[in-house]
Amino acid sequence: MCIAAWIWQAHPVHQILLLLNRDEFHSRPTKAVGWWGEGSKKILGGRDVLGGGTWMGCTKDGRLAFLTNVLEPDAMPGARTRGDLPLRYLQSNKSPLEVATEVAEEADEYNGFNLILADLTTNIMVYVSNRPKGQPATIQLVSPGLHVLSNARLDSPWQKAIRLGKNLRELLMKHGDDEVEVKDIVERLMTDTTKADKDRLPNTGCDPSWEHGLSSIFIEVQTDQGLYGTRSTAALSVSYDGEASLYEKYLESGIWKDHTVNYQIE
Repeated sequence: MCIAAWIWQAHPVHQILLLLNRDEFHSRPTKAVGWWGEGSKKILGGRDVLGGGTWMGCTKDGRLAFLTNVLEPDAMPGARTRGDLPLRYLQSNKSPLEVATEVAEEADEYNGFNLILADLTTNIMVYVSNRPKGQPATIQLVSPGLHVLSNARLDSPWQKAIRLGKNLRELLMKHGDDEVEVKDIVERLMTDTTKADKDRLPNTGCDPSWEHGLSSIFIEVQTDQGLYGTRSTAALSVSYDGEASLYEKYLESGIWKDHTVNYQIE
Protein backbone atom coordinates (compact mmCIF):
# COMPACT_ATOMS: atom_id res chain seq x y z
CA MET A 1 0.00 0.00 0.00
CA CYS A 2 2.73 2.47 1.12
CA ILE A 3 2.59 5.75 3.01
CA ALA A 4 4.67 8.88 2.39
CA ALA A 5 5.15 12.15 4.21
CA TRP A 6 7.27 15.07 3.09
CA ILE A 7 8.03 18.74 3.53
CA TRP A 8 8.48 20.58 0.26
CA GLN A 9 10.08 24.02 -0.18
CA ALA A 10 9.13 24.98 3.37
CA HIS A 11 12.20 24.11 5.46
CA PRO A 12 15.32 26.27 5.99
CA VAL A 13 17.75 23.44 5.14
CA HIS A 14 15.87 20.83 3.12
CA GLN A 15 14.37 21.64 -0.26
CA ILE A 16 12.59 18.34 0.25
CA LEU A 17 12.63 15.81 3.05
CA LEU A 18 10.65 12.70 2.11
CA LEU A 19 9.82 9.60 4.16
CA LEU A 20 8.21 6.59 2.51
CA ASN A 21 7.25 3.13 3.77
CA ARG A 22 6.80 0.50 1.10
CA ASP A 23 4.27 -2.20 1.96
CA GLU A 24 4.18 -5.47 0.01
CA PHE A 25 4.09 -9.22 0.45
CA HIS A 26 7.36 -10.31 2.05
CA SER A 27 7.74 -13.05 -0.55
CA ARG A 28 7.68 -10.66 -3.52
CA PRO A 29 11.20 -10.42 -5.05
CA THR A 30 12.67 -6.97 -4.55
CA LYS A 31 16.01 -5.26 -5.12
CA ALA A 32 17.26 -2.75 -2.58
CA VAL A 33 17.94 0.87 -3.49
CA GLY A 34 20.79 1.31 -5.96
CA TRP A 35 21.62 2.84 -9.32
CA TRP A 36 20.19 1.06 -12.36
CA GLY A 37 19.43 1.87 -15.98
CA GLU A 38 21.57 3.24 -18.79
CA GLY A 39 23.52 6.42 -19.53
CA SER A 40 22.29 9.78 -18.32
CA LYS A 41 18.93 8.33 -17.27
CA LYS A 42 20.20 6.11 -14.48
CA ILE A 43 17.68 5.80 -11.68
CA LEU A 44 18.38 5.59 -7.98
CA GLY A 45 15.69 3.51 -6.33
CA GLY A 46 14.47 0.11 -5.32
CA ARG A 47 13.10 -2.27 -7.90
CA ASP A 48 10.20 -4.70 -8.00
CA VAL A 49 11.74 -7.76 -9.63
CA LEU A 50 8.36 -9.25 -10.53
CA GLY A 51 6.88 -6.21 -12.28
CA GLY A 52 10.13 -4.48 -13.21
CA GLY A 53 9.04 -1.09 -11.92
CA THR A 54 9.62 0.94 -8.78
CA TRP A 55 7.64 2.61 -6.00
CA MET A 56 10.15 5.46 -5.69
CA GLY A 57 13.07 6.70 -7.72
CA CYS A 58 15.18 9.76 -8.37
CA THR A 59 17.83 10.88 -10.85
CA LYS A 60 20.91 13.12 -10.91
CA ASP A 61 19.09 15.66 -13.07
CA GLY A 62 16.64 16.35 -10.23
CA ARG A 63 13.72 14.10 -11.06
CA LEU A 64 11.76 12.40 -8.29
CA ALA A 65 8.74 10.11 -8.54
CA PHE A 66 6.92 7.97 -6.01
CA LEU A 67 3.73 6.00 -5.82
CA THR A 68 1.11 4.65 -3.42
CA ASN A 69 -1.76 2.31 -4.18
CA VAL A 70 -5.40 3.11 -3.45
CA LEU A 71 -7.06 0.81 -0.93
CA GLU A 72 -10.11 -0.70 -2.65
CA PRO A 73 -11.84 -4.10 -2.53
CA ASP A 74 -11.49 -5.29 -6.11
CA ALA A 75 -8.41 -5.28 -8.31
CA MET A 76 -8.89 -5.08 -12.05
CA PRO A 77 -7.52 -8.27 -13.69
CA GLY A 78 -5.04 -7.65 -16.46
CA ALA A 79 -4.31 -4.07 -15.38
CA ARG A 80 -0.98 -2.51 -16.32
CA THR A 81 1.63 -2.55 -13.55
CA ARG A 82 1.59 0.67 -11.54
CA GLY A 83 5.33 0.43 -10.91
CA ASP A 84 5.88 1.58 -14.51
CA LEU A 85 4.34 4.98 -13.76
CA PRO A 86 7.34 6.44 -11.91
CA LEU A 87 9.66 5.01 -14.58
CA ARG A 88 7.79 6.80 -17.35
CA TYR A 89 8.71 10.12 -15.80
CA LEU A 90 12.19 9.26 -14.55
CA GLN A 91 13.29 8.00 -17.96
CA SER A 92 11.86 10.94 -19.91
CA ASN A 93 12.87 14.51 -20.68
CA LYS A 94 9.33 15.82 -20.22
CA SER A 95 8.05 18.05 -17.45
CA PRO A 96 5.99 16.70 -14.54
CA LEU A 97 2.84 18.26 -16.01
CA GLU A 98 3.46 16.76 -19.44
CA VAL A 99 3.89 13.27 -18.04
CA ALA A 100 0.96 13.74 -15.66
CA THR A 101 -1.25 14.58 -18.65
CA GLU A 102 -0.11 11.46 -20.50
CA VAL A 103 -0.75 9.29 -17.42
CA ALA A 104 -4.20 10.79 -16.93
CA GLU A 105 -5.19 9.86 -20.48
CA GLU A 106 -4.40 6.19 -19.75
CA ALA A 107 -5.52 6.20 -16.11
CA ASP A 108 -8.32 3.64 -16.56
CA GLU A 109 -5.77 1.00 -17.60
CA TYR A 110 -4.40 0.83 -14.04
CA ASN A 111 -5.72 -0.18 -10.66
CA GLY A 112 -6.05 2.69 -8.20
CA PHE A 113 -2.91 4.81 -7.77
CA ASN A 114 -1.55 8.05 -6.36
CA LEU A 115 1.51 9.35 -8.18
CA ILE A 116 3.84 12.23 -7.31
CA LEU A 117 6.15 13.66 -9.99
CA ALA A 118 8.66 16.36 -9.07
CA ASP A 119 11.42 18.34 -10.76
CA LEU A 120 13.78 19.63 -8.09
CA THR A 121 15.52 21.98 -10.53
CA THR A 122 12.34 23.87 -11.47
CA ASN A 123 10.56 23.43 -8.10
CA ILE A 124 7.49 21.82 -9.63
CA MET A 125 5.65 18.94 -7.99
CA VAL A 126 2.51 17.35 -9.44
CA TYR A 127 0.02 14.87 -8.00
CA VAL A 128 -1.89 12.48 -10.27
CA SER A 129 -4.60 10.00 -9.25
CA ASN A 130 -7.10 7.82 -11.12
CA ARG A 131 -9.54 7.59 -8.23
CA PRO A 132 -12.43 7.88 -7.40
CA LYS A 133 -13.59 5.42 -10.06
CA GLY A 134 -15.75 6.81 -12.80
CA GLN A 135 -14.35 10.33 -12.49
CA PRO A 136 -11.68 12.01 -14.65
CA ALA A 137 -8.13 11.58 -13.35
CA THR A 138 -6.92 14.29 -10.97
CA ILE A 139 -3.91 16.45 -11.84
CA GLN A 140 -2.92 18.89 -9.12
CA LEU A 141 0.11 21.07 -8.44
CA VAL A 142 1.45 20.35 -4.95
CA SER A 143 1.94 23.47 -2.89
CA PRO A 144 4.95 24.13 -0.64
CA GLY A 145 4.43 22.72 2.83
CA LEU A 146 3.98 19.42 4.61
CA HIS A 147 1.97 16.68 2.91
CA VAL A 148 0.99 13.08 3.62
CA LEU A 149 -0.08 10.50 1.06
CA SER A 150 -1.47 7.15 2.17
CA ASN A 151 -3.98 5.05 0.24
CA ALA A 152 -6.56 7.66 -0.57
CA ARG A 153 -6.24 11.10 -2.17
CA LEU A 154 -3.43 13.48 -1.25
CA ASP A 155 -3.73 14.76 2.34
CA SER A 156 -6.85 12.68 3.04
CA PRO A 157 -7.46 12.69 6.82
CA TRP A 158 -7.02 8.98 7.50
CA GLN A 159 -5.97 8.43 11.09
CA LYS A 160 -2.48 7.12 10.26
CA ALA A 161 -1.91 10.01 7.84
CA ILE A 162 -2.95 12.53 10.48
CA ARG A 163 -0.67 10.82 13.02
CA LEU A 164 2.35 10.78 10.71
CA GLY A 165 1.84 14.38 9.60
CA LYS A 166 1.50 15.57 13.21
CA ASN A 167 4.60 13.66 14.34
CA LEU A 168 6.69 14.92 11.43
CA ARG A 169 5.62 18.51 12.01
CA GLU A 170 6.46 18.29 15.72
CA LEU A 171 9.85 16.74 15.05
CA LEU A 172 10.74 19.41 12.50
CA MET A 173 9.70 22.14 14.94
CA LYS A 174 11.87 20.56 17.62
CA HIS A 175 14.90 20.65 15.30
CA GLY A 176 14.20 24.26 14.28
CA ASP A 177 16.58 25.50 11.59
CA ASP A 178 18.93 22.53 11.96
CA GLU A 179 19.40 19.72 9.50
CA VAL A 180 17.38 16.63 10.36
CA GLU A 181 19.18 13.29 10.79
CA VAL A 182 17.15 10.99 8.54
CA LYS A 183 18.12 7.72 10.24
CA ASP A 184 16.79 9.08 13.51
CA ILE A 185 13.56 10.32 11.94
CA VAL A 186 12.94 6.93 10.30
CA GLU A 187 13.23 5.14 13.63
CA ARG A 188 11.07 7.66 15.44
CA LEU A 189 8.25 8.00 12.91
CA MET A 190 8.16 5.19 10.37
CA THR A 191 8.24 2.16 12.71
CA ASP A 192 4.99 3.20 14.41
CA THR A 193 2.65 0.19 14.72
CA THR A 194 -0.24 2.09 16.35
CA LYS A 195 -3.47 1.06 14.63
CA ALA A 196 -6.49 3.28 14.05
CA ASP A 197 -9.53 3.10 16.28
CA LYS A 198 -11.96 0.68 14.63
CA ASP A 199 -14.73 3.29 14.60
CA ARG A 200 -12.44 5.64 12.65
CA LEU A 201 -11.48 3.29 9.83
CA PRO A 202 -12.08 4.58 6.29
CA ASN A 203 -15.03 3.09 4.43
CA THR A 204 -13.21 1.62 1.44
CA GLY A 205 -15.44 -1.41 0.90
CA CYS A 206 -12.66 -3.75 2.05
CA ASP A 207 -13.01 -6.23 4.90
CA PRO A 208 -12.83 -4.23 8.16
CA SER A 209 -10.21 -6.59 9.61
CA TRP A 210 -7.99 -5.96 6.55
CA GLU A 211 -8.53 -2.22 6.84
CA HIS A 212 -7.61 -2.39 10.53
CA GLY A 213 -4.46 -4.38 9.80
CA LEU A 214 -3.37 -1.73 7.29
CA SER A 215 -4.23 1.22 9.52
CA SER A 216 -0.80 1.69 11.12
CA ILE A 217 2.19 3.51 9.66
CA PHE A 218 4.34 0.36 9.92
CA ILE A 219 2.38 -2.73 8.82
CA GLU A 220 2.71 -6.44 9.49
CA VAL A 221 -0.30 -8.63 8.66
CA GLN A 222 -0.47 -12.40 8.27
CA THR A 223 -2.62 -13.46 5.30
CA ASP A 224 -3.50 -16.67 3.45
CA GLN A 225 -0.87 -15.64 0.87
CA GLY A 226 1.84 -15.07 3.45
CA LEU A 227 3.15 -12.15 5.46
CA TYR A 228 2.24 -8.70 4.15
CA GLY A 229 3.66 -5.48 5.46
CA THR A 230 6.36 -2.85 5.47
CA ARG A 231 9.35 -4.12 3.51
CA SER A 232 11.44 -0.95 3.45
CA THR A 233 11.62 2.67 4.48
CA ALA A 234 13.27 5.32 2.31
CA ALA A 235 14.25 8.80 3.47
CA LEU A 236 15.33 11.30 0.83
CA SER A 237 16.82 14.63 1.85
CA VAL A 238 17.86 17.28 -0.67
CA SER A 239 19.42 20.60 0.27
CA TYR A 240 18.86 23.81 -1.68
CA ASP A 241 22.32 23.51 -3.25
CA GLY A 242 21.47 20.08 -4.68
CA GLU A 243 23.20 17.79 -2.20
CA ALA A 244 21.03 14.68 -2.02
CA SER A 245 21.07 11.69 0.30
CA LEU A 246 18.84 8.63 0.07
CA TYR A 247 18.78 6.44 3.17
CA GLU A 248 17.06 3.06 3.03
CA LYS A 249 16.22 0.59 5.76
CA TYR A 250 15.12 -2.64 4.15
CA LEU A 251 14.27 -6.25 4.86
CA GLU A 252 16.42 -8.89 3.19
CA SER A 253 16.06 -12.61 3.95
CA GLY A 254 14.30 -11.76 7.20
CA ILE A 255 17.05 -9.38 8.38
CA TRP A 256 16.78 -5.59 8.56
CA LYS A 257 19.67 -3.81 6.87
CA ASP A 258 20.35 -0.19 5.98
CA HIS A 259 22.53 1.89 3.70
CA THR A 260 22.85 5.43 2.34
CA VAL A 261 23.53 6.69 -1.18
CA ASN A 262 24.71 10.28 -1.65
CA TYR A 263 24.67 12.18 -4.92
CA GLN A 264 24.70 15.69 -6.34
CA ILE A 265 21.89 17.05 -8.49
CA GLU A 266 23.47 18.33 -11.70
